Amino acid sequence: MSDTAAWWRSAVIYQVYIRSFADGDGDGIGDVAGLRQRLDHLADLGVDAIWINPWYPSPLADAGYDVSDYRDIDPRFGTLADAEALVREAHDRDLRIILDIVPNHTSSEHAWFREALRAGPGSPERDRYIFRPGRGPGGNRPPNDWRAMFGGGAWTRVTEPDGTPGEWYLHLFDVEQPDLNWENPEVRADFEKTLRFWFDRGVDGFRIDVANSLIKEQGLPDVGDRQHHDPGPHPHWDRDEVHDVYREWRAVADTYDPPKVFVAEAWVPEADRFARYLRPDELHTAFNFDFLKAAWRAPALRESVERTLREHAVVGAPPTWVLSNHDVARHTSRLARDPAAGIGTSLDSMIDLPADLDAGLRRARAAALLIFALPGGAYVYQGDELGLPEVEDLPEASLDDPTWRRSGHTQRGRDGCRVPIPWSGDGPPFGFGPGDDQPWLPQPEWFSRFTVERADKDPESMLALYRRALRIRRETAALGDGPLTWLDVPPGALGFARDHGFALLLNVDAEPFALPEGAEVLLASGPLTDDGLLPQDTTVWLHVA
Repeated sequence: MSDTAAWWRSAVIYQVYIRSFADGDGDGIGDVAGLRQRLDHLADLGVDAIWINPWYPSPLADAGYDVSDYRDIDPRFGTLADAEALVREAHDRDLRIILDIVPNHTSSEHAWFREALRAGPGSPERDRYIFRPGRGPGGNRPPNDWRAMFGGGAWTRVTEPDGTPGEWYLHLFDVEQPDLNWENPEVRADFEKTLRFWFDRGVDGFRIDVANSLIKEQGLPDVGDRQHHDPGPHPHWDRDEVHDVYREWRAVADTYDPPKVFVAEAWVPEADRFARYLRPDELHTAFNFDFLKAAWRAPALRESVERTLREHAVVGAPPTWVLSNHDVARHTSRLARDPAAGIGTSLDSMIDLPADLDAGLRRARAAALLIFALPGGAYVYQGDELGLPEVEDLPEASLDDPTWRRSGHTQRGRDGCRVPIPWSGDGPPFGFGPGDDQPWLPQPEWFSRFTVERADKDPESMLALYRRALRIRRETAALGDGPLTWLDVPPGALGFARDHGFALLLNVDAEPFALPEGAEVLLASGPLTDDGLLPQDTTVWLHVA
């Protein structure tokens, strides 16, 4: 494996949602054994690293983001020895491993939280979390008006050891995810211990869940009508003090040779504040949600790219580009909707709108070549390389996302992008496991169109396109980190050049137009017209003199 210290500046990273990637033991749940068996798929795809969603012991109230032990593997996924073997085998294939870390909250089954409930008000055990007395007569109202991200209030009252109604604890997400108190030195020290635990086992970095939370404003004032995405100060998002935590973490990462890396999940609406997470002594990269939310319109795409490049340049950090992940509806299905409809990123924002899947697939192919040619790194969510659409009609009885429960069964949540991916065969479980046991979320029969086995035999498949694109990316010095120069193109199109004679043209919704005279086509997301013009919803990579 290459020891290039700044590998992350140009990396293509594959996201493994472990419950839904591959099942090694036949119980219907993806696991470490299944991932080990499919490493060659990822190596052949041409990615540089694998990001694994939480695999720690957890009650799975929120897909593993409710962690009960940060320094072990959930038995449903395997053992610590299995995880160590995975790291070695991935490194043998020149694949790095990035884990998820969840610092804002633990599971309510974490030993610390159980100790806090037993210890009572004012105890050191409770100070690891955010407990407060309630307001009103008898403390029967929550300490403030904060709302949980999954719906409902952000406070739950506990019963004290003597059986009386007691304090309230904060949970910005699910009731089973109590927020930690990051003003407590014991919390900070324990997370540094967790970082070193995994770094010492060869893990190459961490993706930080909800990196812009952690610190809450002193006094815990009411939010009022402020929304989490509104610019300006907020009592529990993007507090200045959170940067002290990441300076401490960066110092830990830099003690290793080569240094370990961090990527932030930080939904921060103000560009200058977002860039603060990427200062040279803090985190290395951050997810670019602005681009993920951009409409399939040339002006919107260009504006997002320009804004992203500008805000990263301030701190010398490389951008990252992502089309889908485990929290948003798959982009093939989002792009199948009319771009003028103004949809969001969730299934609930688009489920009632008509879909043109053929258009979604064309646009998904074009979008893939766009993100792989932009400066910086890129993320591939498992199934992107197959063109998997969202499963929009899962049976209600199978829905597992806490959003479904907390919304009173009015929002379907994120399960539609988490359905186990299809590997082979003509019907469920599509080679997901070694036998015929059905996976934890049901797969639709139409997944047969999108199996790895079928894509492997089709030279024009999405999988073939991804493999060719990533091979060219590795072989082309212009791609990855570096500058970009915009080209003059017709309205409704995008075009830019990179160093060493590389150029990209994307026709979003312009009339078909000619390629530059003398340009050599390196790769196209779809066929040109009969007379060699670039049609709508098509991207082409070019070598130009």
